[in-house]
Amino acid sequence: MAGHYDAVARPLLVEPELRRLDGVVREAYVPPLVAPMTHGSLADIPFDNALEAPDEAVLSRKDENGDWQDVTADRFAREVLDLARGLISEGLAPGDRIAIMARTTYEWTLLDFAAWAAGLVTVPIYPTSSVFQTRWILQDSGAAALAVESVAQAAVLGPERDRIPDLRHVWVFEKGHTDRLAELGRRDVPEQEVGVRRGMLTPDSLATLIYTSGTTGRPKGCALTHGNFFAEVDNAIELLHPVFKATSKEPAATLLFLPLSHVFGRMVAIGCLRARVRLGHTPSVGTEELLADLAGFRPTFLLAIPYVLEKVFNTARASAEKMGRAASFDRADRVARKYGEAMEAEQHGTGPGPGRSLRAARALYDPLVYRRIRNALGGKVRYVVCGGSPLGRGLAAFYAGAGIDVFEGYGLTETTAAATVTPLLKPRLGTAGWPLPGTRLRIAADGEVLVNGGQILRGYWDPHAGGVVPATTEGWFATGDIGALDDEGYLTITGRKKEILLTTGGKSVPPAPLEHWIRAHPLVSQCLVVGDARPYITALITLDPEGMEHWRQMTDKQQVPFERLISDPELLDALQRAVDDANRLVSRAESIRRFTVLPGDFAEEAGHLTPSLKVKRSAIEKDFAEEIEAMYQAQD
Repeated sequence: MAGHYDAVARPLLVEPELRRLDGVVREAYVPPLVAPMTHGSLADIPFDNALEAPDEAVLSRKDENGDWQDVTADRFAREVLDLARGLISEGLAPGDRIAIMARTTYEWTLLDFAAWAAGLVTVPIYPTSSVFQTRWILQDSGAAALAVESVAQAAVLGPERDRIPDLRHVWVFEKGHTDRLAELGRRDVPEQEVGVRRGMLTPDSLATLIYTSGTTGRPKGCALTHGNFFAEVDNAIELLHPVFKATSKEPAATLLFLPLSHVFGRMVAIGCLRARVRLGHTPSVGTEELLADLAGFRPTFLLAIPYVLEKVFNTARASAEKMGRAASFDRADRVARKYGEAMEAEQHGTGPGPGRSLRAARALYDPLVYRRIRNALGGKVRYVVCGGSPLGRGLAAFYAGAGIDVFEGYGLTETTAAATVTPLLKPRLGTAGWPLPGTRLRIAADGEVLVNGGQILRGYWDPHAGGVVPATTEGWFATGDIGALDDEGYLTITGRKKEILLTTGGKSVPPAPLEHWIRAHPLVSQCLVVGDARPYITALITLDPEGMEHWRQMTDKQQVPFERLISDPELLDALQRAVDDANRLVSRAESIRRFTVLPGDFAEEAGHLTPSLKVKRSAIEKDFAEEIEAMYQAQD
């Protein structure tokens, strides 16, 4: 029940149990903080909230004037109930699949819970998916219904309907179809029918099919159960209860901008309703629009990917430079990083913590720099939970020093989002943290990360094999990621198993650390490190439009055509410094010897990125084979 999160007497630190082999940590396990669910489903959450705290604001949504209006637990449960009745009235049977293709909106979460209350299985589709990708998911899942955000999305799919025989309904959010369904349900279906459908569900019931974007080949549908989500969110809420805890002075609230098509965003929405954290939605993807929504909503914590935190930092740095205060910002940056690192040392008992002079320096820069960073995130943010890819030790230390604790995590769709997370009182900057309570990690002989726990998917959807096929071996899921556990059980991810580059000199090079470091530079949008079966390592770099606009202003090159800028000596010098900094992370044999700046960015439409913005290495190497070859033909 949601109310059991109100207690405050919880353990703040649960150290992992470790198993060593030849002196090296090979396994880490943290016991669960919450007993596994034995009955019920996610569909019960809105109704439990309404029963326990009917007048509590559990969501907020924007009105026509752009103002945030609260939605109480009682109102949300009523909306879920009526929409579930509408779905039943349209002939959808328990176990039928309903696909949702929309940006991050209130209607997305409402339909998700209504579908569960009607006994259905939801299938998220990225709104940026191509017609081919969308058709494939609808065909493979056998979806009986599809809800889209816009008329344009429905129109694009119109010619494909004959090729999707199972699809009987298409509803459009912007045409008010959810309201119409609710009206139909109130008229034709008794409330008790929803109660019967909910009563049929158990933690083992299938909740959703989330199709992994995949870096190669067709996506696979990850079959996640209601119990998978309970194991994930219940342990995360208990572990990070200061983040989710509401106080009399400051009720917990977060603004969700991550795509609900992705398991991370979905877990956030479920976790917030489970803990009765006020949740808002915004489909804003541009930096300015997002910052405006953050200022209006004023969340107390955020769930983000590293790109957002990098953007906030780089934007603040660019603003300072425009005002002639770049040197002051850089000093504040160094102070914050030293402060964050000193705090980490104190928590681990390896150092005395921030000294008097460092504390004084931090206090000096707080109103000048750090408060501006916090204000950019809405002014009240104290915590950020960050996932998707490593943030990097330096930037994590900066935010800690600026007064924002960043909890990094690691996980996949198959692990229902997080498998690890930074411990509250003992962070280790630059790592993915410890296993989430109830999770066991193992490092295989070849370095692959294996995961075992209640959040591991039931299997992959395969309609030709009669439904779900297993995806684990003796309970262990092989992630395909290469990593290591240190002496205290902290996990570090170094790359993908299939993406380890092997040079002709026999050197194995994980590209991810180099790529992440270079991508953090304000002038860089994307970076792809190349070198498999090559004599040395090279890189393809694309430019960030906002960073380039600022650079052009500062170098008085607004009039220089972009196609000439990519070979501008001053720009190349700046990028070379970024590459040199990255090379300090590795040996000479692993370092980037040459790089090429591409005239355009990698794009999902061109097949270079997945919907979750992961690079498709093979597609990029194929399309830019000429540019890659040129780097190896050049003479030293």
